[in-house]
Formats: sequence, structure tokens, C-alpha cells
Amino acid sequence: HRSTQRSTFMAAAARFFIRGANSKLSITGAVTGAHSSFRATLLKLSPSCSSRAKTQRRHAAHFTYQPDPVPTQYGPTQKMNLFQSITSALDNTLASDPTAVIFGEDVAFGGVFRCTVGLRDKYGKDRVFNTPLCEQGIVGFGIGVAAAGATAIAEIQFADYIFPAFDQIVNEAAKYRYRSGNMYDCGKLTIRAPWGCVGHGSLYHSQSPEAFFAHCPGLKIVIPRGPVQAKGLLLSCIADENPCIFFEPKILYRAAVEQVPVEAYTIPLTQAEVLQEGSDVTLVAWGTQIHVLREVANMAQEKLGVSCEVIDLQSILPWDIETVCKSVVKTGRLVISHEAPVTGGFAAEISSTVQEECFLNLEAPITRVCGYDTPFPHIFEPFYIPDKWKCFDAIKKMINY
Repeated sequence: HRSTQRSTFMAAAARFFIRGANSKLSITGAVTGAHSSFRATLLKLSPSCSSRAKTQRRHAAHFTYQPDPVPTQYGPTQKMNLFQSITSALDNTLASDPTAVIFGEDVAFGGVFRCTVGLRDKYGKDRVFNTPLCEQGIVGFGIGVAAAGATAIAEIQFADYIFPAFDQIVNEAAKYRYRSGNMYDCGKLTIRAPWGCVGHGSLYHSQSPEAFFAHCPGLKIVIPRGPVQAKGLLLSCIADENPCIFFEPKILYRAAVEQVPVEAYTIPLTQAEVLQEGSDVTLVAWGTQIHVLREVANMAQEKLGVSCEVIDLQSILPWDIETVCKSVVKTGRLVISHEAPVTGGFAAEISSTVQEECFLNLEAPITRVCGYDTPFPHIFEPFYIPDKWKCFDAIKKMINY
């Protein structure tokens, strides 16, 4: 993708300068010979190296997926994983809204994660189509489509590459209604993007950029924990009269499987959900991290006799202050966990608000268990992510405070 292209350009530039230097100094043969000798030495020294590519070992996920109960209020259900539930939501929208269009890099081919597979064939190339590799252009086009009154569903191929579109999202989409005195808006714009760690994504395919956009009034930011929530929340974003960013935990695309209603349904935005009631500690997260905290809550009960209340925030902006504060008043303790770096992460906003609202109810300092203040690593990902052991340790320290 984009990072590969940049690396290619940089490598080409390096070759150009090296070639120029070689022609002036006439040491091409020496350089080539040294390079070949060095490579041969490396192969001899490293027992794990071979001329044949070896199959990379896949490690176990850092969480155990816990599916939601089968919903009964929305009609017949079908077994779907997360990406299939996204496809189902988009299918429902294209079928019911003749103005709806879906666009982005490779979406006409089904998308890199298969979320739009079959939709171009079903609804035509005028409604599901590819765009140039230009995130600023994708969102700018979406703003225009939405301002004209159509339903625009834009895909950014990875959340890590949403930053070229930052100006369009923050300075245009989020402010359209305000600056025109509600004469016009782009509320029919929804931006989808795969988000979060995936086990091997490294720097450019693992980031969680929700906090960057949480500082911008005029947007709604939503992150689901599984297929049932994903479909209902995405349809709510598409129907909402404000521009929405919908981040999809990419590690759950295939790992998360639930019985999902076939027909369209909505789940209210801006409302957190209490997944497990407890009396000693409140645990708050969103997306993949919810499944980490669910396991941590079980560990705390079994090993420490500590009762944890688990809350899925779901909507980052606006976030459900009332539900979180009500829980903290009851438990007196709060742990917030997310994959993004700790400094300036959204956990800081939650922590600040809760201490303002619930200061006299707190039995211990609010704890954030988050990613480190480093770029997202590759082989060191297991050490970087806020896994169950880090979260469990935070609960132990909090109880003993």
C-alpha cells in the first residue's frame, strides 16, 4: 500500500545516487562483490536463513473473543463474522436508499478485507466504485456527494492512512453545518476504516487514531466490539445527520462470529453499554480491548474475589459520561484501557472528566492501561499491547491502594 510505495520511491532514489557515485568512482564491481560476499556471510552465520522463504509462525491472539447473545428483537439471524456483518449493513443501505454510493480504494473488487464483496455486481459500477489512491480526494469527494443530498459511504483502506484526509475531515466535514448556519451540511457522509492491531501490522497497519478526531466538534466516532454491534452501529452512522467515522477492529473481521439479524436495524449512538455488572472496579474500553477486559474481569473474580463492571463505550464522540460516572460512583475505582499510546489517548479525557464528576467517590487513582508512547512495533507487538496481564496487574494495585 502507501508505505510500500514510499519505500519503493526511497529505494529508487538511493539506487540513483549510488549508481551516480559508482560511475564516478568506478567501484561498481567492488561494491557488487562486497555486497555478494556480505550476503553469503550472513547466510552462513544465520542458521535460520535459507534461500527459500519459510512459513512464518502465527502466534495466538492476545484475547479470547466472547460473542454477544443472539438478538431476538430484530427478526431472523444468520451466522456472520465481522466483515460479513459490515457487508450486510452496506447491502441493506444500497437496497433501501437509491442515492447511496460506496467508494474507496479497491472497494469495487470487494476491498482488501472483503467488506464490499459482491456489491458492485449487485448494484452496479455507478454505486460501488474505486477511487484513486488519494485519501484527501476520497473524503473531499464524499463531502461533495453528501452536501448534494446523497448518502456517501467512503472507505479509507486502513485507519493509519486517514491522515492525508485530516484537513478535509476536521476543517471541512466537521464544520460545514456550523459555518453555514445550518443552510447546508454533509451529515450524510460516513467514513469507514479498518482500525487497531492485527498481530503483524507493524507501524502502518495497526494504529488507533480515534483520539485525533475526538478533539473535533461536529463529528461522531464509533467503534464496535463485534458483528451484531457493527451492523447496528454502522446503519445508525449512515442514518445519522452528522458526518461519522466508523472504525472497524480489523483483527475481529474473521475472528468474531455471531448470529446477526439479516434485516436492517439500528443501535443508538452516543450510548455506552454495561456488559457485566460489578461492585468493586469499573473497566472501560472499546473495540477489541473489550474482549481483553471481559477476560480480565473473570480473572479478577476467580483469583482476587474482585467484582468488575465492564463497560463498552462504543461511541467515542460524543461519549456516554453518565453511564461511566454512574458506575464509578458505585465501584469507586476506574481502569480505562486502549491500544493507542497513553499520552493524549482518549483514556485521558475519560479520566479527567470522571475525576471532576466523581472525585469524592474515588477509592484509588484512576488507572490507564494503554499502548506505549512509541510507534507501533512489529515483532514487539506482544509487549506493546495492553494485554490481560497488564490490566490484571492494574486491578491488583488498585485494590491494594
